[in-house]
Amino acid sequence: MRIIPIPIFENNYSYLIVDDKANEAAAVDPAEPQKVLAVLAQTGAKLTSILTTHHHQKHSVGNIELVLTKPNLAVYGADARIPELNYVCKHNEEFTVGTLKVRSFHTPSHTKGSVCYYVRDGNEMNEELEKAIFTGDTLLTGGCGKFIEGDAKDMYNVLYNILGQLPRDTKVYCGHECALNNLQVNSILHPRCHITMSYINEKKRY
Repeated sequence: MRIIPIPIFENNYSYLIVDDKANEAAAVDPAEPQKVLAVLAQTGAKLTSILTTHHHQKHSVGNIELVLTKPNLAVYGADARIPELNYVCKHNEEFTVGTLKVRSFHTPSHTKGSVCYYVRDGNEMNEELEKAIFTGDTLLTGGCGKFIEGDAKDMYNVLYNILGQLPRDTKVYCGHECALNNLQVNSILHPRCHITMSYINEKKRY
């Protein structure tokens, strides 16, 4: 499994998930489709799926152009407001992209229809070699998304009872680059936390 981050807009991320064994790819929140298609062309893989984490425009608007450019795409999500949606994911449902296993988790908090996608790559022995979770605006580096259509109780349930139960070696791919802002807020709330300060200093180097 190859995961390629694609910076879009001011601080968003799209991702390409490439299964080299099947030469197939899925795009996560491809809101600027031309950037996604340019990266896709470099991989040589066939785009078969769009994984949409929620309906907000900076995550879903590119679905329209991608479906026109690449007919017969499976467009996954859990909110009728998502453009071109043609497959409504159930909670804890599993489907595949090539040989990769994808599990959808309903994570209502940022929006009522937010979904996180848990992707696993294995070998012929059915051993899971890589695990990744794509969290959109639910879980971010150093924080979480705003409670727009949910509340703190919803977010707590999502973070601790759903995402918090994933294996510790799961890699997290979020929808925004806001780590420094989140960590700076954390440093105000927890001024004695040396770990937070070390992360802030590291982020400032880049």
